[in-house]
Amino acid sequence: MSPLDRPVPPAGEEVHIPGGSLQPLLLTVGITMSLLGVTIFTKVLLPLGLLLTVAVLFVWIREAREEYTHLPLDHHAMPTTEAPRGE
Repeated sequence: MSPLDRPVPPAGEEVHIPGGSLQPLLLTVGITMSLLGVTIFTKVLLPLGLLLTVAVLFVWIREAREEYTHLPLDHHAMPTTEAPRGE
């Protein structure tokens, strides 16, 4: 193993995988609506798309921060091992 390789979690450590969500799809719809509103100069699509985009981003970030606070305290603790020096 190279000294540059990241440490692998020990076997049996639980890996956090978030559940399914509609937020990526809604964000895509909001951005698409905004771009269509800009390109075809529709006064309705642009504000609705921007509103949807900002709302979805706000909710998504809030939920991600909430999930982050529920992770174990040592979740990001990396072992501090120095690479052996060739002397």
